[in-house]
Order: sequence, then C-alpha cells, then structure tokens
Amino acid sequence: MGRADARRAAQGRKRRAKPKGEKGGIRRFFTWKKVLGAVLGVCLLGILGFLGLYLYVDVPDEGNFQATSQSNVYKYADGSVVARKGADKAVNREIVKIDQIPKHVQHAFVAAENKTFYQDSGVDLKGTLRGILNTLAGKGKQGGSTITQQYVKNYYLSQEQTVSRKLQEIVISLKVDNKLGKDEILAGYMNTSYYGRGAYGIQAAAQAYYGVDVDKLTVSQGAYLASLLQAPSQYDWAIASDAGKKRVQERWAYTLDNMVEMKWLDAADRQKQTFQQPIKPKPLPGVAGQVGYFIKAADDELIRRGVDEKELAAGGWTITLAIDKKKQQELEKAVKTKLTDDLKPSLRKADRDAQLGAVSVDPATGHVVAMYGGAGYTKHYTNNATRADFQPASTFKPLIFASALENHAKTQSGLPITPDTVYDGRNRRPVVNSIKPFAPPNEDEQQYGHISVQQATNNSVNSVFAQMGADVGLDAVKKTAVSLGMDGSRMDVQPAMTLGSMGASPLQMAAVYATLDNHGKKVEPALVAKAQHGAQDVELTDPIGSQVLTRGTADTVTSVLRGVVNDGTANKAIGGADYQAAGKTGTSDDNKSAWFVGYTPKLVTAVGMFGEEAKGGKQVSLKGTGGGGRVNGGGYPAEVWAAYTAAAIGDDSGAKFDLETDLGAGVAPTNAPPPSNTPSHSPSQTPSQTPSHSPSQTPSHTPSHSPSHSPSRTPSRTPSPPETPPATPTDGSGGSGGNGNNRPPGLDDLD
Repeated sequence: MGRADARRAAQGRKRRAKPKGEKGGIRRFFTWKKVLGAVLGVCLLGILGFLGLYLYVDVPDEGNFQATSQSNVYKYADGSVVARKGADKAVNREIVKIDQIPKHVQHAFVAAENKTFYQDSGVDLKGTLRGILNTLAGKGKQGGSTITQQYVKNYYLSQEQTVSRKLQEIVISLKVDNKLGKDEILAGYMNTSYYGRGAYGIQAAAQAYYGVDVDKLTVSQGAYLASLLQAPSQYDWAIASDAGKKRVQERWAYTLDNMVEMKWLDAADRQKQTFQQPIKPKPLPGVAGQVGYFIKAADDELIRRGVDEKELAAGGWTITLAIDKKKQQELEKAVKTKLTDDLKPSLRKADRDAQLGAVSVDPATGHVVAMYGGAGYTKHYTNNATRADFQPASTFKPLIFASALENHAKTQSGLPITPDTVYDGRNRRPVVNSIKPFAPPNEDEQQYGHISVQQATNNSVNSVFAQMGADVGLDAVKKTAVSLGMDGSRMDVQPAMTLGSMGASPLQMAAVYATLDNHGKKVEPALVAKAQHGAQDVELTDPIGSQVLTRGTADTVTSVLRGVVNDGTANKAIGGADYQAAGKTGTSDDNKSAWFVGYTPKLVTAVGMFGEEAKGGKQVSLKGTGGGGRVNGGGYPAEVWAAYTAAAIGDDSGAKFDLETDLGAGVAPTNAPPPSNTPSHSPSQTPSQTPSHSPSQTPSHTPSHSPSHSPSRTPSRTPSPPETPPATPTDGSGGSGGNGNNRPPGLDDLD
C-alpha cells in the first residue's frame, strides 16, 4: 500500500470514529431536551384538555341530593320485602340558614375539615391529584377534598370513586366558588352532610346527638359534630368501640386546637372545654319490632365491608338479608313462650331490666338465618344480638380447651391436656404459675376434688379452667379466641379472662361456635346475602374463611360440648331432645348476664340474657327475673334455645355430628391402656360429695362415656372428690400452694 492509500484509509477510520461525547444506540433518542419537550407537551395537552372540560361542564341548575334520595329496599332470603327505608318523606333533614348556625359551630367545621376554606379557590389541587392517582391505583376512597368539593359531591354529584366524577367535582367546585359566597357554600355543606343516626344536615344532627336545635350547640358539641363527619358510624359514641371513642376524642381536640390556631377560640377558653358525650340514640319512626334491628345491623355490616356510608344513606339499594322468615318466626315465638310470657314488668323491677338477644347461623354458609334484638327497635334501640358490653362468662371456657389442644399444651406436671386429663377442682384453689395471684370460687363454693376436663366442662368448674389457662398461656388463649372471631381489643391478658370477663356479643359467640361446628374452618356470620346498587351487584366476601383450628381440635371440643348438653349444666333445659347437640352455658358475675350457646350439625344459635336497668342503662343483676332466684345459662337462655332449635331444624333433626376424634363425651376412646396406680387421667363424669369407693386404683384412660349416640350419664367408675385431694394431681398443683388465694372482685363466674 502506498502513502496515498494509507492516508485515505486513516481518513476513513477517522470519519467512522464516534465523536467525543456522542451517545450511541437508543440513548440518542432520549436526550434531556427531548424528555423535557415531551413533559411540556403532555402538560400543555393536559391544560388544554382541562380548559375544554371547564368550558364543557356546567354547574347543574338544581342539586340532585333531594332528587336522588331513594328508598333502600330490604328483603328476606325468599325475596319478600322486609321494609323500605330512606324515601324522601322519611329522610331526617331540615335545612337551616347560615345565620341560624352559631359562628363557633361554623368555625369548628372549617377547623376540622379545611382550615384554608375562606382563602382557597374551592379546590385542593395537590390533595385532589393524590386522590385521582390513588383511585387509578385501586386504593379506594381518599381524602384531600375541600369543603367546597365535599359540598359539590353531596349536592350535585354522587359518592362514587371514579376519575371522571372527580374531574367533574374539580370543575364544578371552581365555578361554584366563583358563583357563590363562602357562607352559602358552608351552609350547603353543613346542611347536606350525613352525620349518622339517620340525620342529614346540622339541625337534624344537633337533635339526634344532643337533643337541641342547632342555635343552642356549644363549642364542645359543635366540635364533636364536626369531628363526627369523618366516620359517623365509627365515631357515634353510643356504638363506637373503645378505639373509635379514643379517635373521635383526639379529632375533637384537634378541631379545638385548630380553632385556637385560626384565632377563632381563645386559648384560655380552649382549656376550659370538656368533651360532652352525646345522648342515647332515639329510634327512627317506621322501623318497629325486629325490622329496625335488621336494617341497622345490615347497614353496619355493609359499611364494615367497604360500602360508603353516605352512598348507602342516599338510597337506591336493594339489600337481601339471609334471614329465613320461618326460622325468624320460630325464634320470636320461642322468646315469647319461654321468657316474655313469664315476665311481669309492672310487678317486678327485675322483669323490667331483663333483656335478651339471640343470633342463629347456618355453619355451612355462614349466613345469619334468624336474629332477635330485643323488645323492638322503637322500644329498645340497642340491638341485644350485636351488643358486646356484657361478659360471655363460661361460654368462653371451651376456647381455653381448644387452645390447649391446638398448642399441644401440658399440665404443670408435664401431661398432655385432653378430655380425660384430671385437674384439682377444689373451690378457690390458687392457680399455679399464674401471672398474678388468682383463686376463683366455683359455683356455690362447690368442692370437686380430682375431676376430668370433660366433667369440669359439664359442670363449668372455674378452678379447673383458671389453671388450664395458666397451663396453656394466656397470650396463646387470646390468640386462639381472636382467630375464632372474638374482639381482641376487649380482652385484657389477665387470669380473669379464663372466666370470660371480656365483653362479647351473641353474634361473636355464634361465630366462635359456628367455627367449631364447621370443623375449625372460620365462620364470619353475614346478615347480608346480596346487595345491589341500582343494577350493579356489590361483591361481598365469603363468610366462610380459612382453617383456623385443626379439624381434630374443633371436633374434640364439639365432642366434649356434647357432654354439657347430655350430662351437664344444660341438661335440665334441653335434655331428652331427639337430635344431637353440643353447647355451653355461662352465667357472669353478680348474675348480670346468662348465656347458652349451642349447636346441632346444621344450626348454631347463641342466646344471651342481660340485666340492663330500664332507666339509665347501667348493668344490673338478673336475679329475681320471672319471680325466681338466680338466672343461670341453663335456665331461660337454654330453654329459649331448645324451643327454637327443635322447631327450626325441621327435617335435619336426624343429622349426626361427623367428628374425626376419639376423645370427649360423644366418642368412646379407642385402644385404652391398662389401669394404672397413678391418677394421671382419671375420668370423673359425675362428682360426688359422698365417696362411693376408694379412688386409689384409678385407670389412666378408662372410658367414662358410652358410644357417640348416647353419652353415659353415670360412669362405671367415678372417683370421689375428696375434701382434701391427693398430693399429686395431674395438673401439677399439689394439694395446696399456688401463688395466692384471693377472690378477684367482679369475677365470680357462677356456672
């Protein structure tokens, strides 16, 4: 190659070489200038699109709030109509002018919802953009709206969460802010908002929560009503949980602090404010009897499942309940014939104070097929079927045993806890290894001596289950109870919880026992079987959930609870029934509540009876109800349960429990080992105060029950309960000792 050729080749290579700083490949198409240009282009298109939308969307001539207030239709499971609620003529609303609303109440609402209301243009662009992005991401309802936007949504639009509705809201809010004065917008917002208790507007809310007209509201009351708007059903003091009460008080304080910040309330006056609890709710007209309870419970359930409360209150819903009309009639009849016909409230104060609630659930579907809430919604607003302020007492004890089985717990001496495990049942026996001194009394100070878990369940022996709770561990017991459907926020991890000292409702206890009946698969009872808004079906979660107990655990507990029905505290009330049943009685301290929760293979029903002072509402004793003495769970509650169940199960009376267990009252143990001199698992079906023979030779696993179809009422070998038990019972407690022998006040479970 000559010099000329070499020079030309070098020049060619130089031309082909990449200039310094030049990007190669795909990066040439994404320079910062091009990206910036694209962003600006998108913004320009967005602005032009919004301008077009602004010109296209007009403020409606009339608000649609009253025009779209429709009835909600509630139906029985068979499709027949239960009630219609919420038509225009029934909507509890009274429009008031802004000058009728005290300034301090107006300022409370602005302080709670939108401090910049008097300065803004009617739209919070940052909050609204966040709401749109969250809607697109499927995160559901989001906050961030101004008072103007909320007024527009209430008065002109709907509560639906869509991007198109949100864009309409922005445009109309901007135009409304230009067209109307701030006072008119604020009045519109306060008059169209829903406050719970069926109250639309500030005037109806003032009457519903404080029994006064709006012009009489105090600063504290106004701050509560302003705080309430965030979550009416959760913040209504009459029905709020402890957590809900705490949150609304925090929001109340936040509202007052904002009023001080905005110079609407003097700091010294702020310090003088005290939280004023609302009055008890007054029933709405037209929903008498059990129907009112149905409607309120169904609405609450839908709200818990995610339906917007304001959208539900606006109407247009068709709600099909799971209530079986025939079973409902049988439940009401059972309450009448077994309880209310026996009461004479004009003669006996105790009869005026007696309340009863019941819930019946199909364990296969999880549907609530019958519910009794009380004397009637217009007579007694609180639904006794869903209230959770009374102790479930000994109906909690099977959960302790379930936790023992599930966690493979052992006694203090290291033996597995089974239905045949023997415990020391002495009255007021101190609990060994308790987290604090605890020695509860048995019913009527009864002495049992050595007694099996099966017989301790039949006779609801407090000392046995107090020790079992310590053996299992109270945290583990609580975990099991919560997994079965109880409210953990009402459960203090203290020894007294073994006696059912927490609050619980018949609905919750029906859920727990339905899960046992359903072989450990979680049942979350559902009153609403179907819900439609217009032509759209609302997706409802399946009431049947995942496995929360092993089948062996659930079936063993069921087998043991059959013994309570056949041989225990419920036998007098429902003995001789021609169907298989399991269940547990309960009677709380001072006889303030009495329970029976029982089930057949295809129906679970919880019946709770509560002492509530007719005037004042405080908890009182049921003693003397019906002219008798103490009201036990094996009395009125079990009798109501038995009368209802016999009528309700119909063709299912021959159904048998399909139990996968070889333990408990309903199933005779298999492969029983030979007798042993050690009283490690001595069964005691019927405790005796008079020794019939010496218990020195005690079989370790000798069955004390006959086959599944007929549990034995008189065991072939019953060790007598000595006044002073042997020194080495299988619960490891010894004949004495423990860590205290006090009787905790307020925790004397009676059965």
